[in-house]
Amino acid sequence: MTASTLTAPSAAPTRPFPPNHPWDRNFFLTWVALIWLGIGLGFIPELTTHFVKHETPFVLVTHIHAAVFMGWLVLLTAQVLLIRTRRVTIHRTLGLAMVGWGALIPVLGVAVAWSVQRRTFGTPTGDPGFYSIQLIDCVSFTVLSGAGVLLRNNASAHKRLMLLGTLVIADAGYGRFLGPPLEHAYGKGFWPEHIGDYGVTGLMIIGIGVYDLITRKRLHPVYVVGAAFALAGQALATFLWHDPAWVTYTTRLFHP
Repeated sequence: MTASTLTAPSAAPTRPFPPNHPWDRNFFLTWVALIWLGIGLGFIPELTTHFVKHETPFVLVTHIHAAVFMGWLVLLTAQVLLIRTRRVTIHRTLGLAMVGWGALIPVLGVAVAWSVQRRTFGTPTGDPGFYSIQLIDCVSFTVLSGAGVLLRNNASAHKRLMLLGTLVIADAGYGRFLGPPLEHAYGKGFWPEHIGDYGVTGLMIIGIGVYDLITRKRLHPVYVVGAAFALAGQALATFLWHDPAWVTYTTRLFHP
């Protein structure tokens, strides 16, 4: 028996994840359109009521945060359209601007959350425990979009991470639209409030994986990690929202 016959059999090559599929051009654009829909459903009625009733004006940081968030959605939409029309060079150039723009979102998000919590403390609308939702959304966006930037040379991983990063902060729209009716019908509790805040965006996160299984017959490894991180963050945020220890801590934190 020769030495060559004793060599171990080579491992089967890992099947690469197909980076493109003809349906991608419509799928990613549809998900971005659904994000816009949620923002419209959640914020337009609230803003209309706010101005009709001549309620107390929003503080300056809230206006800045809203402008930056909307700017992010505009940039994300432009990026999807640029890839759709195969303008890759412009897409990459614009992506550099998005890095700096995206860095503003968690900073302003935390600043607005802090401002709102301090301003509403002790009022009927005050809810210190809700800070977990605001804080974890910002952390999840930072981690997922930051990973998307680091993996920008891996197109299939990059676009899934950037979409996941945006979905974890899109709950603000759908939560305002679905949360109050569910709370009115089923009361406060983990599931009514979790579904109200995260039900739609959670399904959209899972929907990315379903789409990949349909079109590629497999899940992208980066998507698996990113989706698990996003969904776990959502579950933790809802749990902390009504956790007695967290509520006690945030009550002391925001007490004037």
